[in-house]
Amino acid sequence: MSGVPGHVACVMDGNGRWAEQRGLVRTDGHRAAEAAVIDVIEAAHGAGVRWLSLYAFSTENWCRPGGEVDFLMRLVRRTLRKHALSLHARGIRCRFLGVADHRIPPLLRQAITDLMELTRDNRGMTLTVAFDHGGRRDIVEAARSLIRDGVAAEDVTEESFARHLPHPDTPDVDLVIRTSGEYRISNFMLWQVAYAEWVFPQVLWPDFRAEHFWECLDAYRQRKRRFGGVPVPLTLGKGSP
Repeated sequence: MSGVPGHVACVMDGNGRWAEQRGLVRTDGHRAAEAAVIDVIEAAHGAGVRWLSLYAFSTENWCRPGGEVDFLMRLVRRTLRKHALSLHARGIRCRFLGVADHRIPPLLRQAITDLMELTRDNRGMTLTVAFDHGGRRDIVEAARSLIRDGVAAEDVTEESFARHLPHPDTPDVDLVIRTSGEYRISNFMLWQVAYAEWVFPQVLWPDFRAEHFWECLDAYRQRKRRFGGVPVPLTLGKGSP
């Protein structure tokens, strides 16, 4: 049986379908997702989760219609500004994974920088927002960093490779929650989720709330994590056949 996962990651899926089911435009689904984000952050913090990662925007999401992308950029900036002081008051340290593309608007970059600076010394929980993130890109960049540092091929280990990933102090993910019933990794933190447990609640992200998060934690607690090993057999006592 597992306890509270140290690192939970969420693939926040289903905003567009949520809107379509209600006869709304896709951007309405993104707008409705804000309540779920705040609820999950508070639930994770209250449950004692030390690291929470949220997949907000992938490197592939740039292929979406320009109007939707522009809306998301404005929405994320407004959300960061709106909740910055509340996150800081809760002792949550905020980080961003990705944020490399030149198309990210300067005002959003400034909001990201301001939030990280405000919360950098907090130790209550680390919230990582994966924005303009791609797991493959992170791995390629780590390989490039090793080459630039002149590390010999025979000296490359899993541990040394991991030290060249963004935010190398981030622990491996214990639990991934992907909403809306989809069953894909979607290029999310590929190195860190290698041995994560996954749960796939059917609820669409805008409807995901603290009680759903707790259900996922309960499902995790029922898992027996072996990391490729086998269960340790019970030791037989003296005189056993």
